[in-house]
Amino acid sequence: MKNRAVFLDRDGTLNLDPGYLGDPDKVELLPGVSEGLGRLKEKDFLLIVISNQSGVTRGLITEEDVKAVNTRINEVLKADNISIDAFYYCPYHPEFDPPDKCECRKPSPKMVLQAAEDFQIDLSKSYFIGDTQSDIECGINAGVRTILIKYNESNSKINSLHKGGKSPNFVAVNFNSASDYILKDYEGEH
Repeated sequence: MKNRAVFLDRDGTLNLDPGYLGDPDKVELLPGVSEGLGRLKEKDFLLIVISNQSGVTRGLITEEDVKAVNTRINEVLKADNISIDAFYYCPYHPEFDPPDKCECRKPSPKMVLQAAEDFQIDLSKSYFIGDTQSDIECGINAGVRTILIKYNESNSKINSLHKGGKSPNFVAVNFNSASDYILKDYEGEH
């Protein structure tokens, strides 16, 4: 039997995004993240982070910094007996790197498809939670249901996605709302 997963953007979805986060001491989970992830884990969803980390190619952070922040996120979650199953990230950006290196960058579904292969994931039973247009497009491109978290933002992201014919399946006001949607949708209540 194949697994199901919730793919997650990292900065701005799971944790505060100060911009090019490289210091693990600055990791601060957003409200409701531990609780929401815990409820998803209880229903046997794999939790997999899919993240663009162009700060690496920009010379602002190192790959070691990215890995240290990822480790710190799991250390914080461990207090609630939760952990992210895997972290995938793309350190490249088209302004600095050739196109073939940037193939992993969201909205490309490459990292999601790699995770699906690595963990035997049924994408038709999986979801993507993110806070940006590229997160939603990545999820759509990978064939999973998508949830846009709208943390106190205008509707410009939603309007832009809608105009491009790539509306998320659900717009959530916070991480718990996104988790609620997934659990109800998976149980067939939506």
